[in-house]
Amino acid sequence: MAGQSFSGIRRIYAAFFNSLAGFRAAWDHEEAFRQECLLCLVGVPLGLWLGQTGIERALLAGVLLNVLVVELLNSALEATVDRIGYERHTLSGRAKDIGSAAVFLALALAAMVWLLVLIR
Repeated sequence: MAGQSFSGIRRIYAAFFNSLAGFRAAWDHEEAFRQECLLCLVGVPLGLWLGQTGIERALLAGVLLNVLVVELLNSALEATVDRIGYERHTLSGRAKDIGSAAVFLALALAAMVWLLVLIR
């Protein structure tokens, strides 16, 4: 938050709880985030089990976690655009579409990595 002057361990402590609040907000307000969390709940353990090497395990789990990262950024972008105003504007629509495209690419990357690793 603006105006906070925490330093050291207090800053890390505050950042941790701000992050938890962000996860909670995404879970409460973003259906896509909930769906992707469920995908990770199944996919990450499965990727850790199916991977033959450490690199394969990291790739299979990492690309799924990357989807969550991109979804969180997209959700933050959409919330910011909505905060500015709900009226239709070309730039607002473009920003939301670009964020959606980023999520799509993250999902496509995940699918490609899973296919390439598992078909060997």
